[in-house]
Amino acid sequence: MISKKPTAIIIGAGFTGIATAYDLAMRGFTVDVLERGELGSGTSGRTHGLLHSGARYCVHDQESAIECIVENNILRKIARQCIEANAGYFIALNESDEEYAELFIRGARDCALPYKEVTPKGLLMVEPQVTPDIRRAFCVQDGTFDPLRLTYAFAASARKFGAKFHPYNEVEELIQDQTKRVIAAKVWDRVTDTHLDYHADVWINTAGAWAGKIASMAGIDLPVKPVPGVMVAVEKRLCQNTINRLNEPGDGDIILPQRRMVVIGTTSFEATDVDYIPILREQVDQMVAQGSEMIPAIRTTGYRGIFMSSRPLVKAEGEARNLARTFKVYDHESTDGIYGLFSMIGGKATTCRAMAEKIADVVTSKFQLDIPCRTAENELESYRKFYQSGPEIA
Repeated sequence: MISKKPTAIIIGAGFTGIATAYDLAMRGFTVDVLERGELGSGTSGRTHGLLHSGARYCVHDQESAIECIVENNILRKIARQCIEANAGYFIALNESDEEYAELFIRGARDCALPYKEVTPKGLLMVEPQVTPDIRRAFCVQDGTFDPLRLTYAFAASARKFGAKFHPYNEVEELIQDQTKRVIAAKVWDRVTDTHLDYHADVWINTAGAWAGKIASMAGIDLPVKPVPGVMVAVEKRLCQNTINRLNEPGDGDIILPQRRMVVIGTTSFEATDVDYIPILREQVDQMVAQGSEMIPAIRTTGYRGIFMSSRPLVKAEGEARNLARTFKVYDHESTDGIYGLFSMIGGKATTCRAMAEKIADVVTSKFQLDIPCRTAENELESYRKFYQSGPEIA
């Protein structure tokens, strides 16, 4: 029986899960978030922090490109505390890059992405560490964000409206009634080593690269493809803006400033076990070699760290690098005959608010509620409010 105030349990406390908690709590739901680790401890906490302009996808993945520029503008307003409002440059270094420039211009125009061509001399005045071998350069509305600040800003905002967070609580089993409706979950509290049953009207699977594992607990084969990528952090801040290679997306083709360092991103390959993905030396060497073509000083600068995250892409035919970066909501009543369970896969950190809005719209419609999304209008609470006081445990 549905309670007067609908209850929702969200599985996974990455960007999308926490943004969904914020959206649904603002719409009047009672919301609990279960996370097997700390908030943002999966893919969300290991991103390189690019606030996408959409320019990276404007040639071959225009749906994702448009999603990115719309949400880029929204996050710059509601999450200013988390964002370094710098810019991005796409640079051509050889004939192949120059040939791609015309496709880039056409794609940017098709997607209504702001861009401006700048002279090599003009770019070098702004970014003196960039190689002087520039043939063409374009400025776009990329930016960088702090992953933990963004996580905690959304969490603080969700908690303001009553959402509760349960870190180190791992879902082990979804319980269904005779009609296949998901009614509860068995959860392992990893801190107290106790096992609890949680009950809710609806269950929202935002476990990212682990979303397939959660869906399988209800007998569902969710088409999520974990695609890991390795990143290398270099111990000096060698640029003030994001530097991209002007060509098809590839390995080691982006350099981002983060605090006092830069991060080279990223490789792209398929994985079978997202809980253990080794970082191979040849991938690190490849990242450094590719990044050094854009900023030569990388070759002589020490590493600050090497890390990896796994993108939860929507499974499709083709190479991992070429899969679309858009997102998809699954109402498992419609797709699998299982009521009360919803899943979200795909997307980017930049589009987490839009992803949350989409799945919250689907969930509220199940209760015949006409409550509009307001998360694009309100500035997020200070991330410090959540970080200083710690997560509220029910």
